[in-house]
Amino acid sequence: MQSLQEIYDNHNGRLLNKWNHYIAIYDQYFSKYRNKEFVFLEIGIAHGGSLQMWREYFGPQATIIGVDVNPECKKFEEGNTKIYIGSQEDENFLNQLKSLLPKVDVLLDDGGHTMKQQITTFNILFDQVKENGLYACEDLHTSYWFEYGGGYKKKTSFIEFSKTFIDYIHGWHATKKEKPKMFNKITESVAGIHFYDSILILEKKKMQPPIVSFKGKEQLDYHFEQYGQKKKFTKRLKQWLKLQQ
Repeated sequence: MQSLQEIYDNHNGRLLNKWNHYIAIYDQYFSKYRNKEFVFLEIGIAHGGSLQMWREYFGPQATIIGVDVNPECKKFEEGNTKIYIGSQEDENFLNQLKSLLPKVDVLLDDGGHTMKQQITTFNILFDQVKENGLYACEDLHTSYWFEYGGGYKKKTSFIEFSKTFIDYIHGWHATKKEKPKMFNKITESVAGIHFYDSILILEKKKMQPPIVSFKGKEQLDYHFEQYGQKKKFTKRLKQWLKLQQ
């Protein structure tokens, strides 16, 4: 069975382009879906070459759904490959699409790469990804390009938008004051956030409140608060040590 890199290198069908370092990243996360029944949604299909690449990679059992603003792309629909036409920055279209689609295992946003498109697509379609699925957005370097609505440290860029996800997955640990700002659906449904050059991968999973535990036997004469450990944690440690006696 060929790797994604081999499939990409040997591709001579419809036009296809990817930044070279993307291929290994996608192989790392997508390989578990090969030759299985699952649903793959790609936003932005252009000349249709990526649809051919993904079909060869995933196999005939995969349901591949493509979305593009160009009506001509409808001609790429065949068999287990479905095509929908519309703009990813159009909230009405995305909500209609959401009502038509099954839940998806993998969503890959390779659309127009503007800030409005990436953020709107995430806000509406993230919930369409199944538990234990993946949400991927590529070409994040446009967050630094003015013509796409980006700019270094610009608050409305997708990069700055997605950086807040790091705070959200730590929402379990937020103070009472900060919890309303930090605890949300990301806290409860994202297990991992992976940033690469121009790619973001979110691993979706139903999360439970984290639990700290202790193992082994006490070795020190002095408890941690005497060396800067917060009393709340030390109290918990003492309670656990007492249970071990």
